Amino acid sequence: MKLSLRSGLLGGALCAGVVAAAVGIGVAAAGQAVSAQPAVSVMTSFPGLAPATGEPTLPALAGLHPEPGAIVQAGGPFDDRFRLDALAFDGATLSGTVTITSDVSDLLELEVVAGFYGADGSLLGTGRYVHHADGDHAHSGPPSESEAFEVAVPAGLAQQAVAVGVGVPVLVNE
Repeated sequence: MKLSLRSGLLGGALCAGVVAAAVGIGVAAAGQAVSAQPAVSVMTSFPGLAPATGEPTLPALAGLHPEPGAIVQAGGPFDDRFRLDALAFDGATLSGTVTITSDVSDLLELEVVAGFYGADGSLLGTGRYVHHADGDHAHSGPPSESEAFEVAVPAGLAQQAVAVGVGVPVLVNE
């Protein structure tokens, strides 16, 4: 009987020691997690880098000199990710479709910029089409690969605009 009592006391003491050690380690670990400070922080400003101002542009529009009646593509940063289709210009509005070719995913942001040109090929002004996905862009079925657009000639230029340059300075898809 003595052996049994002694074994019980030793087992109980061992259990109490294990529990105390576990509690002590848990408290120490919790204290470290709470007091730990990050060693590295994220820089949110960059000295000498000016923030963007105005709307995105396509510098290539300034170098185009299209013939009357022409619709030409102005080079931009995303030319390898889309195709322009069904382009038409009636003297007042440029219309067409941007078809995404890089992957099949939801279109989140798109800007199409059109430069309108006079008979001598000089750039008269620009207009734009902007697509913003709403906050809940959930859909059923496959993502849309195409986005139809229309860009009106700026007021006062409708009688002078005879050619168009068009490109995409903003394209964001999932």
